[in-house]
Amino acid sequence: MIRALLIANRAEIARRVIRTCRDLGIATVAVHSDADEDAPHAREADSAVRLPGDAPADTYLRGDLLVKAALAAGADAVHPGYGFLSEHADFARAVRAAGLVWVGPPPEAMEAMASKTRAKEIMRKAGVPLLDPLDPAEVTADELPVLVKAAAGGGGRGMRVVRELAALPAELDSARAEAASAFGDGEIFVEPYMEGARHVEVQVLADTHGTVWTLGTRDCSLQRRHQKVIEEAPAPGLGEELRRTLAGSAANAARAIGYQGAGTVEFLVSPSGRAYFLEMNTRLQVEHPVTEEIHGLDLVALQLRIAEGKRLDAEPPEARGHAVEARLYAEDPARDWRPQSGTLHRLEIPGLRVDAGPGDGDAIGVHYDPMLAKVIAVAPTRAEAVRRLAHGLERARIHGPVTNRNLLVRALRHPEFAAGRMDTGFLERQLPELTAAPDDDEAAPVAALAAALADAARRPATVAGRLGGWRNVPSQPQLRSYCAEPGGTEHEVRYRLTRDGMLAEGFSDVRPLGVEPGRDADPARVVLDVAGVRRTFEVTAHGDRRYVDTPQGGHVFTALPRFPDPTARTEPGSLLAPMPGTVVRVAGVAVGDRVEAGQPLLWLEAMKMEHRVTAPAAGVLTALHAAPGRQVEVGALLAVVAAGE
Repeated sequence: MIRALLIANRAEIARRVIRTCRDLGIATVAVHSDADEDAPHAREADSAVRLPGDAPADTYLRGDLLVKAALAAGADAVHPGYGFLSEHADFARAVRAAGLVWVGPPPEAMEAMASKTRAKEIMRKAGVPLLDPLDPAEVTADELPVLVKAAAGGGGRGMRVVRELAALPAELDSARAEAASAFGDGEIFVEPYMEGARHVEVQVLADTHGTVWTLGTRDCSLQRRHQKVIEEAPAPGLGEELRRTLAGSAANAARAIGYQGAGTVEFLVSPSGRAYFLEMNTRLQVEHPVTEEIHGLDLVALQLRIAEGKRLDAEPPEARGHAVEARLYAEDPARDWRPQSGTLHRLEIPGLRVDAGPGDGDAIGVHYDPMLAKVIAVAPTRAEAVRRLAHGLERARIHGPVTNRNLLVRALRHPEFAAGRMDTGFLERQLPELTAAPDDDEAAPVAALAAALADAARRPATVAGRLGGWRNVPSQPQLRSYCAEPGGTEHEVRYRLTRDGMLAEGFSDVRPLGVEPGRDADPARVVLDVAGVRRTFEVTAHGDRRYVDTPQGGHVFTALPRFPDPTARTEPGSLLAPMPGTVVRVAGVAVGDRVEAGQPLLWLEAMKMEHRVTAPAAGVLTALHAAPGRQVEVGALLAVVAAGE
């Protein structure tokens, strides 16, 4: 029996494991980097061990430090979570060698699936359907598009879709460099890229006594940069024969490598309905909650029981209903999925299951994945589950960095997704539509007006501190300007408080019914009559940010200064760091070289993602302030390109 468990991970998955351990009566030990010293997972565990440093390479990827932490804290087992060292066979061996229980598959099974090229050889022998690899040197135009993939690791790192033969050599080199940087292994391979394919996976669970469960299917086709964004179970629109093929192939894959514990076998399903093995993840998946919700299981508890040697029942429980999960990221989809950092002041999503990493008041840093939370809805039918999830996200209070919340709501309500007609290219194809500001968006100006009234109400001399307390004296005209985030649309609000009430330019059909002020971090409540409809706005101020929440959705504004700083200027052609991060590579260019528009100059890494910085126009590189390993803050000058000859 496991008495105390060290969780060799952080954030959401660490909190998830802690929750189950509390239910089972198992003590928990957290580990934390210096950046995570006050993180929720470190606070919630029964004890915590510091890993000195901030970067993952110095902390969560140091297997030796994790084993020492387990022994020092008196743990007798280790759960790796997902990511970091969860699929490293050597770490599993080190845990076992220290006399600790490894909550995961045997190291040999992990090794068999660690290389995608070797995994495919094993799967071919087990009769699992595959896509045949291509020789990079012999790819022809007729075989395009192709997919370049890293043999090690995952998460979309070292992966490229190539549609032009002339671009293949450069993409091969780029994928090798990224794979070597991310995984310490530059091996890559090439295979056909299947247009319109779906990403469907099967959850497997195997005990140490030979029982193998396959727990239905999950569809994970909605992806950005080959990383999943929305997942659901069961996968919609699959015929019974295809479901049997997927389940049988997944079971064969698990048995072929002597698998034990929780794992996932991933497939591509072609538009014609044929399944092809993609890879096997020898760990718990991020999207495991949707399987839990429809099967009524706790997969973490089952992992722990399997590690203790207990038997699974002969058959798993039947699935009931439908579950959908959305990953809420601190990122701006409209700006190349740029990750965001800052303070998460508030995260409140009532009525749904929320597996969150940070909590209210926690800092979102640059060292780790930008996922804030997983939000899960379950209902008797798919349509009801999708509706519940979209509605819950729309009403959520999310105060802090820019997130992908609006994109998630729009994707869930998109007609193609509602009809189950999605594939791995859905988000890329629909991105302009999903991130566009509506031409007829009447809600944003009214929300900006509510923000202006709330700001006025925070000044006691202007508005009395109770609902409906307008002063019965005329006032001078007021002007407030706000910039909507994301998007940058500027809203000017001009209003005047008179004996007859408020007069606002451009809002002839809007009148205030009352304003109840709040302090900066406390919401003010603004009630407006909008064309005869009573609307309530909750406005919270954090610094120059205004968060306006309504039952119809949320808005974020930056309050603009009345007199802009004239020194806020940059030299034309300046390339500024779009986010805090680390320079990982610099292209072979030097000051004085001529560059073309769109030519890659350097790569930044932030929150486990690489971001390419390109020349804004054709011209001459007149300055280069970047070098591999340099850490930069947002807005730091990286390079200057003087346009023209």
